[in-house]
Amino acid sequence: MQATKELCLFCRIISGDIPARKMFEGDDVIAFEDINPQAPTHILVIPREHIASLAEVNDRNKHVIANVIARAAEIARALHLEEEGFRLVNNCGEAAGQTVFHIHFHLLGGRPFKWPPG
Repeated sequence: MQATKELCLFCRIISGDIPARKMFEGDDVIAFEDINPQAPTHILVIPREHIASLAEVNDRNKHVIANVIARAAEIARALHLEEEGFRLVNNCGEAAGQTVFHIHFHLLGGRPFKWPPG
């Protein structure tokens, strides 16, 4: 079941109702540490705008995703993740493992990753 903006966990983190260890906070993007890290570095990078999933991206909001990805790349460089490599992951829909229905990207680094991922 997809959360509405009012009930969305990430919208509540954005508003400050729920605390998070923020790595970056800008006008349209925030990034914070994942509470269940899957790698030594595991940061969630999300837009402030509530978009439930990648399936909802369209011509009106595609710039939001471009900003999120650009910010993820900046954070990876600031953490020197590009030296060994990093992974940026988006899960779209329950079958793909999406558990919070506010579009987000997992920035993972600090260990080797295998392919295929899942």
